Amino acid sequence: MEGRRVGLLGGSFNPAHEGHVHASLLALRRLHLDCVWWLVSPQNPLKSSRGMAPSASRLVQARSIAHDRRILVTDIETELGTVYTADTLAALKRKFPRTHFVWLMGSDNLLQLPRWRRWQSILRLVPVAVVNRPGSALKARSSEAAGKFARYFCPADGRFALRKPPALTILDARRNAQSATSLRRKSGISP
Repeated sequence: MEGRRVGLLGGSFNPAHEGHVHASLLALRRLHLDCVWWLVSPQNPLKSSRGMAPSASRLVQARSIAHDRRILVTDIETELGTVYTADTLAALKRKFPRTHFVWLMGSDNLLQLPRWRRWQSILRLVPVAVVNRPGSALKARSSEAAGKFARYFCPADGRFALRKPPALTILDARRNAQSATSLRRKSGISP
């Protein structure tokens, strides 16, 4: 892993969908990443466990949709024993000190980032790339987190993963409207 550029896309993946693939491929291309790791969370602390598929099922389903060899589906948070993103990032940086990690998140998550435990430390640990999502792109740009770290916005380019944090960028392209919430509603599973 020495010197590699790795995007980290965390979440429940309940279920994983083409929107996750779209965000990963966009980050791989625009940020010149070597790979993207999907961090399938055992249980998101901000979400109810009601309607949450078992972790093992979500891993299998995510692996079935992550059809690009550069996308690696992991349960590393279970291995590390971490629940919160800040703890996961700190542990990964200790475990892989020469890897250049980039946290990938949707613009909808940037809106709620201040609800995350030690959210400011996330932005100080690794560069963060925000993928615009339908319905939240404009609001995200004026969010509390974007405002607090406004001076750290920089271009989405091949050097982004090498930037010293805090560093933020916006990845804007054709937007994929698919969401896990809408997929669960369509299938009759409670959100």
